[in-house]
Amino acid sequence: MSTLSLYKSDMYYVYLLKSIKRDWRYVGYTNNLRARFIEHQKGFSLATRPYRPFDLVFYEAYKSSANAKRREGYFKTNPGKRTLKLMLAESLR
Repeated sequence: MSTLSLYKSDMYYVYLLKSIKRDWRYVGYTNNLRARFIEHQKGFSLATRPYRPFDLVFYEAYKSSANAKRREGYFKTNPGKRTLKLMLAESLR
């Protein structure tokens, strides 16, 4: 068993990454937050590779994959982006 699989849980996470070097943010969801964050940092995700390194600014946990996907989808809409901006004003500076 790998070290990363030890952190897999029955929870699903919606998360927000902020690029340390650029003004860029990414919203995603996973059931293994620690492993997914490491994958983003190492450049395994083509969508986020050019914006490394990252800070994990925010996450929410859900028991249901469907609920996490729905919340991720909301955070990717304009109203959802505004919500995150208001909720995390100091963290996103």
